[in-house]
Amino acid sequence: MRTVPSESRYTVELGIKSDPILYRYSWEWLFGLMRERNVPFLQLGSFFELYSLDDSWFRDLRRMAEEYDVRISSCFTAHRELGGLLSSDPRMRTAGMRNYRRFIEIAAILGADYCGSNPGSIPRDRLEEKPDAIRRYQDAMCELSRYARRRGLRALTAEPMSSLAEPPTMIAEVLSMGEFFSRFHREEENETVPVYFCGDVSHGYADADRTVIESNMELFVAQIPYMCEFHYKNTDGAFNSTFGFSPEERERGIVDPEVVISLLLQGRSRWPVETMVGYLELPGPKLGRDYTDHLLGDELHHSITAIQQAMAAPCSTG
Repeated sequence: MRTVPSESRYTVELGIKSDPILYRYSWEWLFGLMRERNVPFLQLGSFFELYSLDDSWFRDLRRMAEEYDVRISSCFTAHRELGGLLSSDPRMRTAGMRNYRRFIEIAAILGADYCGSNPGSIPRDRLEEKPDAIRRYQDAMCELSRYARRRGLRALTAEPMSSLAEPPTMIAEVLSMGEFFSRFHREEENETVPVYFCGDVSHGYADADRTVIESNMELFVAQIPYMCEFHYKNTDGAFNSTFGFSPEERERGIVDPEVVISLLLQGRSRWPVETMVGYLELPGPKLGRDYTDHLLGDELHHSITAIQQAMAAPCSTG
């Protein structure tokens, strides 16, 4: 069971982000696993070659996914390669804009609804530049939202992070940025797409002493009125490392999928979209080792099972 029924038309769905198969397994392998486990949505994670691949590669990928009953519904960066939008260097901003436009074009070829990234980071020795950096990022995203509208996307996305150098982080930053983009889209509704958040249930804020200032669930709930999709992954008490939902990982992790779904459904009257897809986002085992690569299938199966069980639980039915 993958859909959580809720009041009226609102549903939570399960998808997978493609990051852990890159340079490890084929797309057919991933799509086959998804069909077997009844996971219909894929979030394409970025990779080095992506920005220079020919359009035909993405048309072939879309066709292959459809043969396995998989829809590539979202595109999202796997690294911080679009962080130039925050930069004070106009050359970095130009490169970031060029690559982001290409990412939007790719999302359109794939038939995806959303395309996004984490905003990037401010150098820790220049944190005083943060307010100006945020303004530069917001201005760039406003321009890109016009481009995304012309390309037929439904929205762009940004991911709140766990570091003050990677805004938005604190709840106040999330609300400020969320309202900025909401106001901008309302004012130019016919020329732009919304800029929503791609949430992450493992991101919270702990200070330099590892004291938790705002928890991952507090940050997640704050995003709900501005969020159209999110990432499932587990983490430790200081948001230091991320991992999956096997029985052993759930013992040491703090993320409970049932709690995530319950909080989502409690806030469903504030969703900006009708369908909220949560993508399992795993780093996978150590890459490029014969004694680790073969573990990926089991990692994905354990985590998919845990999330699907949570989606089927009575407390998740609304």
